[in-house]
Amino acid sequence: MQIKKDIPENHGLSSQAVLDFFAHIEHLGLKVGSFMLLQNGKATARFCRKPYREDGVQLLFSLSKSFTSIAAGIARDSGLLDLNDKVISFFPDKLPERISDNLEKMTVHHLLSMNTGHHENIYGAVAKEEDWVKAFLSLDVRREPGSFYLYNTHATYMVSAIIERVAGQSLVDFLMPRLFEPLGIPRPSWETCPKGTIAGGMGLSLATESIAKFGQMLLDKGMYDGRRIVSESYIELATRKQSDNRSTAAGRPDWGQGYGYQFHMCRRGAFRGDGAFGQLCFVAPREKIVIAATSSFTDMKPLQTLLDLIYEHILDKLDKHSSMLPDEHAELEQRISSMMSPVAEAQPLPENTPNLDGHLYAIGKNPHQLSTIRFSMRGERLEVEFGYENETGRKVLPFHLTQPERAEDVFVKDLSLHRQEVVTYSSWPDCSTLKLTLVYIETPYVVAYTFKFSGPVLQLEFYQNVSFSPVKELHINGELISVQD
Repeated sequence: MQIKKDIPENHGLSSQAVLDFFAHIEHLGLKVGSFMLLQNGKATARFCRKPYREDGVQLLFSLSKSFTSIAAGIARDSGLLDLNDKVISFFPDKLPERISDNLEKMTVHHLLSMNTGHHENIYGAVAKEEDWVKAFLSLDVRREPGSFYLYNTHATYMVSAIIERVAGQSLVDFLMPRLFEPLGIPRPSWETCPKGTIAGGMGLSLATESIAKFGQMLLDKGMYDGRRIVSESYIELATRKQSDNRSTAAGRPDWGQGYGYQFHMCRRGAFRGDGAFGQLCFVAPREKIVIAATSSFTDMKPLQTLLDLIYEHILDKLDKHSSMLPDEHAELEQRISSMMSPVAEAQPLPENTPNLDGHLYAIGKNPHQLSTIRFSMRGERLEVEFGYENETGRKVLPFHLTQPERAEDVFVKDLSLHRQEVVTYSSWPDCSTLKLTLVYIETPYVVAYTFKFSGPVLQLEFYQNVSFSPVKELHINGELISVQD
C-alpha cells in the first residue's frame, strides 16, 4: 500500500516554501539522496536522486535502533518482557563468573535509554568477539545504571537478543506480522552478529517510503491504517526524555534535548531516529509532519543543518501564504525532477585514448589486497577485472563510455560484505586518465577509481566518499605485465 500524494497547499504549506527548502539543500551541497515529506499522512513532496530508486532500499545504520525500540514496546505490550526486567535474568548461560552490583542493576529500560552505566565506548570490545552477548555482560560497568548517558549501539543489540530469547524467534520474524506487514513493508534485510542474532542497533535496510510509514505510525501514537501496532503508553515513553544527553550536543541544538527509548528529542516537541551519514526519520507531532530522508553526509554535522532547514522552511512556514500561485506547484515538480546525483555526465571521448583491451596490470601492495587489474574493451563497453591477493577472489564489473550501467557487486554494508546493486560510470577526463565511479545504491557509499596511464606505468587513485574505515583514499602504482588478444 503506497502513501497517497497531495499538494502542500492542502495542508497549510506553500509550494514556494518547499521550493526554497530544496533550493537551500542544493545551494549548501547537502548530499540528500532521497526525501519524503508527509503532512497529515499524505506525501506532499518527495524526491529521489538518480541513480537511487524510489523503490530501492537504503541501509539505515543507527536508524535501525528506533525499529528495535518499537519491537521492545510490542514485546512489552504482549507481556513477553517488562522494562524493569534485569538484563542478567535473560542470559543465565552467558553470565561472567562475578556479577558486579552495577551489572546486576541494569534493566531493559537502561538498555533502551542508553544509560547502562558503561563509562566508555564499548563498540570495539564487543564487536571483535564472536559471542556479543557474553562479551557485553563481561565488560566493566563502572557507573550505576541510570546515572550516566552514553550512546551504546550494543545496548540496542542486547534488546534484540532479549526479544529473540523471550519470543523464540529472530527480531525480523517477530516484527513481520506485528510491524512490517501491517505497514506494507516487504520482508527486510537486517544484518546479524556472528552468531546470527539480528544486530538491533544497526544493519536494517528499508525504502524511504517505509521509513515514512514508520514515522507516521509514531505520529499516530502507535496506530497505522486503523490498526494498533504498539501501545500509546509505550510511544509516550519512547518519545520523551529518558536520559540527559546535553553533554554530547557539541553546539548542535537537536542533540541536547534529551534521549528517549532509541529516539532523539528535538526542538519544539519533535523527535527523530537517525543513522550514520544522515539517515533520518523526523516526527513533528504538533505540526503533524513526518520527514524521511537518506543521505551521504561525511559526518553528522550536516544533519543538524538539514534539521535547521526543516524548521526554517517547513515548520515555520505552515499556515503562511498557503494559497498556490499559478504554476508554483509545476515549478516544484520541475525542480524535483531535475535533482540529479552529483556523478558527472558522460563527456565526449578524447582523441588518442589508449587501447586498453587485454591489458593486465600488477598492482603494488595496498590495504585492500588488490593485486591485479585487467581491462577488456568492446566498442563503447569496458569490463574491468579486479584480482586480489592469494587468489582469494576476483570480480568483474561492466562500464559504458556514454551511459551508466547497472550491475551487482560484493561490497560492505554496515557489518560485513553483501552482494548488492551498483551503478557504474566511466569517463576519460583526458586522453591518459580514466575515471570509474561506482555508486552502491543500497548504501551511501560512492567509490571512484582514477587511472593515469603513462607507457607501462599505471597510477591508481582510490577514493570513497564516506566510510567507517580510516582508509578512504589510496594512491597505488601498477605496472603492465601482459597484453592479451
